[in-house]
Amino acid sequence: MGTAGGGGAGALRLPGLHGYAAEFSPYWPGRVACAAAQYYGIAGCGTLAVLEQNETGIVLLRSFDWNDGLFDVTWSENNEHVLITSSGDGSLQIWDTAKTKGPLQVYKEHTQEAYSVDWSQTRGEQLVVSGSWDQTAKLWDPAVGKSLCTFKGHEGVIYSTIWSPHIPGCFASASGDQTLRVWDVKAPGVKLVIPAHQAEILSCDWCKYDENLLVTGAVDCSLKGWDLRNIRHPVFILLGHTYAIRRVKVS
Repeated sequence: MGTAGGGGAGALRLPGLHGYAAEFSPYWPGRVACAAAQYYGIAGCGTLAVLEQNETGIVLLRSFDWNDGLFDVTWSENNEHVLITSSGDGSLQIWDTAKTKGPLQVYKEHTQEAYSVDWSQTRGEQLVVSGSWDQTAKLWDPAVGKSLCTFKGHEGVIYSTIWSPHIPGCFASASGDQTLRVWDVKAPGVKLVIPAHQAEILSCDWCKYDENLLVTGAVDCSLKGWDLRNIRHPVFILLGHTYAIRRVKVS
């Protein structure tokens, strides 16, 4: 991993690694987890880096290695030290930053790259959702050693799975099949299918202040906002990027 190199006090370089996801801790201000992979995730290993900003700059608090690229990371909502990562080998890993080695547990059910993982935020339940290139999303309880159920319906790889911050048991998924889908863990089948772009959708996120608003980002270089009460037309389209939009976050 090495030490900080170049970029001043606000930068930390991790030589040989390419970052795929960064998530702030819900407990520690200035602490962020980064999921990274060697060789752009095509081959090689992965690293989970936990970084913290202090008065001297950004420091590497802890790092964990995995034998395949790490594509996403999510913090636990009930334990300040616990994180889950998703990997190119289709597995999810549970890590504890209070320990020097890990992982604590590995879930291996997806048959292709696990590209997305997210921990529910509504506090009503402790659930994790993962999305994979095997075209399925899976629901997990971190206290249980296997998935609770599998969601099928997408006809392309799943790039993003995100819990609603408002509605318990509700999550959205974005896929290479050009659709945004909304699911309810208490009901079989998909709740809503939105043909959101005429291109692969690489990312989606919920609005933190409006439970009906979702934003998608796609290979067509556009961002679109969707109101779940009326999905015939987007409520906004944002243009300006010249490359595919790999990740979108609503503040």
